Amino acid sequence: MAQPPAPLRAQIRLQILGRVRLWRDGAELAVGPRQQAVLLAVLLARVGQPVSRAELIDLLWGQEAPASALNVIHKYVGSLRRLLEPGLTLREAGSYLQRRGDGYVFGCGTGELDLVTFRRLVEAGRTAAAGGEREVALDRFVEALALWRGAAADGLDQAPVFVALDREFYDACLVASDLAVRRGRPERVLAALRLAASMAPLDEAVHAALIIGLAAGGHRAEALAVFRTIRARLAEELGIDPGAALRTAQRRALTQTLPTAAADDGGRSARAGLVGRTGELAVLRESLTAALAGGTGIVVIEGEPGVGKTRLLREAAAESERRGALVVWGSCLEGAGTPSMWPWLEAVRAILESLPAATRKPWLDGELGRLIASRDGGNGVRPLPESGTQFRLFEQVVALVREVADQRPVQIVIDDLHWADTASLQLLGHLVARLPHRTVIVVVLRDRAPAPTAALSRTLGAVSRVPGHRRIRLRTFTVDEVAELLHRESGRDPGGAAAEIHARTSGNAYLVLELSRRLDGVSSSAGAVPATVRDVVRTRTADLAETALDLLRLAALIGRQFGLRLLVAALELDVQACLDLLEPLGSLGLVEPVLDDPYTFRFSHDLVREAVVAGLPVARTAALHLRIADAIERGGGADEWVAEQLAYHLWASGPLADPVRTATALVRAGRHAVTKFAFEAAERHLQGAARVAREAGQAELELSAVSLLATVFWSQHDFVRSYVEILERARHLAKDLGRTTQATEFLLLRLALATSGARPERGQLARRLFEQGEAATDPALRSFGAAAWGIRQWDLGDITQSLRYLRESSRVPLDAVPAPERDQLPREVVTIRPLLQAVVETMHDELDAAHALLDDQEAGAGDDPQSIAVWAHFSAMAAAMAGDLDQATRAARRWIAADPGHIFLSVDSYLRITWCWVRALTGHDPAEAAAEAEQVLVTTLLDPPRFGIAFHYGLIVDMFLAAGMTEQARAALERAEWFLQAHGQRYAEGLLLLLRARLLHAAGEPDVVVRAAAEKARTLSIERGAHLFARRTEEFLAGLPAPC
Repeated sequence: MAQPPAPLRAQIRLQILGRVRLWRDGAELAVGPRQQAVLLAVLLARVGQPVSRAELIDLLWGQEAPASALNVIHKYVGSLRRLLEPGLTLREAGSYLQRRGDGYVFGCGTGELDLVTFRRLVEAGRTAAAGGEREVALDRFVEALALWRGAAADGLDQAPVFVALDREFYDACLVASDLAVRRGRPERVLAALRLAASMAPLDEAVHAALIIGLAAGGHRAEALAVFRTIRARLAEELGIDPGAALRTAQRRALTQTLPTAAADDGGRSARAGLVGRTGELAVLRESLTAALAGGTGIVVIEGEPGVGKTRLLREAAAESERRGALVVWGSCLEGAGTPSMWPWLEAVRAILESLPAATRKPWLDGELGRLIASRDGGNGVRPLPESGTQFRLFEQVVALVREVADQRPVQIVIDDLHWADTASLQLLGHLVARLPHRTVIVVVLRDRAPAPTAALSRTLGAVSRVPGHRRIRLRTFTVDEVAELLHRESGRDPGGAAAEIHARTSGNAYLVLELSRRLDGVSSSAGAVPATVRDVVRTRTADLAETALDLLRLAALIGRQFGLRLLVAALELDVQACLDLLEPLGSLGLVEPVLDDPYTFRFSHDLVREAVVAGLPVARTAALHLRIADAIERGGGADEWVAEQLAYHLWASGPLADPVRTATALVRAGRHAVTKFAFEAAERHLQGAARVAREAGQAELELSAVSLLATVFWSQHDFVRSYVEILERARHLAKDLGRTTQATEFLLLRLALATSGARPERGQLARRLFEQGEAATDPALRSFGAAAWGIRQWDLGDITQSLRYLRESSRVPLDAVPAPERDQLPREVVTIRPLLQAVVETMHDELDAAHALLDDQEAGAGDDPQSIAVWAHFSAMAAAMAGDLDQATRAARRWIAADPGHIFLSVDSYLRITWCWVRALTGHDPAEAAAEAEQVLVTTLLDPPRFGIAFHYGLIVDMFLAAGMTEQARAALERAEWFLQAHGQRYAEGLLLLLRARLLHAAGEPDVVVRAAAEKARTLSIERGAHLFARRTEEFLAGLPAPC
C-alpha cells in the first residue's frame, strides 16, 4: 500500500534582531518559557553552527546549573521541535533543530530567519562596494539595517553571543553611514543610526556616525545635541572625555565640512603611519595617556584572523615604549601541548627581568616561583595545592605589577586570547578587577572561529563591566585602503589589481600583503591571485626540497613559535643544516626569527601555520608528533616545564606511541598543571592518562591518574557534576592492588562530596565506612569509620552519639595517616573533622572544649585564605547556634578579609548568610539583611540542594523575627521544616522548634501555646544531647510570664 503523502512544510519565520519571535503560516506563536526562549535565541544566534550542551547549560544557568540541567535542555529542544513542526513524533528531530555531536545546530531555509537575511544583504553590500557599485551597496545595507527592531534577543539576558550580533549591526551601520554620506543620502541611514545609538549609549564610533549623518542631512542642532548628550554620559558613567572620533564629528557638525568622495581618504592614516587605523591608535594612545597620569586602562581588540591586530599592537607598543612604559607580551598559543598559564609565564617573566637581580629574588622565592618554574619532585601523587594558594599567586601577580607601575607605567599585552586556557583567563579576570594604577591591559582575540569558550565569555563579560574599558573591532580594508597598502608595499600604483585583490581577500590585511608580492611580473588576472592562505602556502612551497617541507610540517605541529634545538633534534640534523633549511622558508615569508632570541623562530602568521597543519594527512601527522616527542625527551624531557608539551605530542601520536609512556607523561603533565592551578588542563591530561592506562591494563598507572583526578574534582567545588564513577574506580583500583587504607580514603572523599551536596547516598556511605572501621585493626581505618559515623549521627540529630564517635576518631588524627595515602585527601577533608567536632561540642554545650578546638584550627590556618574561610564557616556556625554575636562577627570579618573576591565557593554562601544574620541582630536593617540572606540561599543552595539548608533557613527566621515580620518568618520556618523532612538534616531540629515557639510568642499566641511549643523543643533537645538548644529554650521560657 502506498504511503500517504507527506504534509506540506509550514511557512516558518523567525526573528532574533530584536525580541525573539516566531511565526508559523503567518500566525505568531509564543516561544515558551523564558529559558526555552533563551535556548532558542542562542541557537538562532549561532545558526548553522553546533552549540554544545555544556555551552547551553552554561548560558542558561552559569555556575548554578541544577542536576537536572541536561534533562531540561532535552525537554526544551523537544518542545521547540514540535513548536516549529507540530506533526513530529516525540523521537523525531525534524528539519530545523538537529543533533550534532554533543550539541545541537539550527538550520533554516531562505527567508526564514532575519539574521541570515541580514548577513546575506550585508555581504552583498560589501561586494557591491568593492566593485565600485556604491548606490547598489547602499541599497543592500539599508535593506539589511531595516531588519533590526532592537537589540538582538531583546528582553533576554545579554549573553556574549547576542552582544556579538549587536556588534555586527553597529559595524554595518558604520559602513552604511559612510556610503550614505558620500552619496549625499544620509537620511537613508538615520533611523538605523538612531537605533544603534540607543542600543549602545557609550559607543563613540556609533554616535560619531550619527552626528555626522545628522549634520550632513541638515540636522545640525540635533547633531550637536547628540554630542552634548554622549559627552555628559561618558563623563558621568566612565569619567572620560570624548575620544578622537567624537571630537572630529563635533568639528564637522560645527563647520559642516563633511567628507566627499573626492576629498576623503577613506579613513587612511597619514602616509607615515598605519593604513586605516587612525582611530584605533588614538584609543590605545588615550589609554596609555591615562596610565601616565596615574589612571588605568583596559582595551579589548577583536577582529578576524589576519585583519591586522598584531600589527596595530606592535605600532602602539612601540609608541608606549617611546613614552617610557614597560611593555610586556604574553601570547596564548593553540594546542593542548602549550603549557598552562603560558601567556602569564611570559608576561610575568618579562616584568621580573625588568627588576634588578636583588629585587627579583624575593619574588621568585615566593608564590611566583610556582608560575615561573615548577618545583615538583618525585613521581608519586603529591598533595593538591589549596585554592587559597592560587589566590595568593594571583595576588602576587597584582602586587608585582603594582610595584613596577610605581616606577614606570606598565602595558601588558595578551595576544590571541581565544586560545587561552582557563587558569590564564582566571588570572586575567583577577588582575582586571584589581588593576594597579599606571597600568594598561590590552587583550587581543579573534571575533570568529574558534567559538568562545564559556570561560572566555565569562572573562570578557567581567572585563566589559569594568568602568572605562574600551573595545575595538578591527574592520577589513576598503578598496581604497587596499590600494594604499599595495602602493606602500610595491612603490607603484596598483591600478585595477587593488579592486581584484580586495574582492579575492575581502580586504583582509594579511592576505592583501601576501598577494601584493605577486604584483611584480604577474598578470592581474583573476587566475593569478590565490584565494586562500592554503593556496598561498602551496604556491610558495611548490619548489621546496622534501627536507625543507619536513621541517615546515614539524615546526607547524610544534606551534606558532618553535625552538631551534627541538627542531634540530626532531630532524636529526646539525644546527647549520637546519638554519640552511630555514633560510628559504624565511625568504618566502613563511617563518621569521623571534627578535632578541636567536634560538627561536615563529611562523609569520597563525594562518600560515594552520594552513600547513590542515594539509597534513592523519597518519603522517601522528608520526610527526611522535618524532617531536622523541626529540623532547632526548633534549631534556625530564624538565617539568616541557611536561605538558611532551604529553600532548605523545597523546597526538595515538597508537604509534607506547601507551605506558603516554600515560606516564600525561600524569606528569596533569601534576604539573595542578601546581599552577590550571585545573581544566589537569583534568584533561589525567582523564587521558586514565583512559590510556586502563586500555593498556596498567592498574598502578591508572590509579596514579585517578587519584590526582579525584582531588582535582574536589578542588573545583562543583557539586552539580557527579564524581561517583571516578571515585569508585579509584577505590576499586586501590583495593585490587591491596591498598586498603587508600581505598577507604576514596570512600571518605566520596562521603565528603555526598555530604556537601546533601545527596541521599551519604547515609549508606557512612555505614560502609563505619562497618569497615569496626572490622579493621588499622587505627587509621578505625578513625575513618568513627569520623564517618560521627558525621552521620550529627546528620540524624543525635548529638550525643555524634560527639562520642568524633571524639573517638580524634584519637588518631587524620593528618597523622602516613603518606602517600594521606595525600589522597584534600586538606579541607582533613580539617573538617575537628571543626565539625567543635560545632558538635558547642551543641552539647561544651563551650570550653569547642573554643579550644576552634582556636587550634585558627592557629593552624595561619595566613592561608582558604583555611581561614573554612575555619570561619564552622566558627560562625557554632556562634550562630549559640547566639554569640561577638564570635560570629569576628569569624565573619576574618573571612571577609581573607576572601574579598568570594572564590571559596564551598563555604561562601553559608558565610554570606551568617554575615547577614550578624547585621540583622545588631540592628543594621534586619529586613534587608533577611531578604539578602534568603536570596543567597535560594540562588546558591537549593538547586541542587546543598547541606545545611534547614539550619540556615532557621537563621533567616531569626532575622525576620528581629525585623518584626512574623508572616515572612512563618513562611521561612515552614520552608526550613520542609527541608528538614526532605533531606534529613536533623541536627538543627531543636533550634527550629525553639524558633517555632518564639514565632508563636511574637504572633501573640496564648502563653500556654507558646510554652507547650517551647517544652517540645526543650524535651527533644535533651533527648538528643543538644544541651545548648535546651539551655537556650530554658532561657526563653524564663522570660515568659509565670503560668497561673
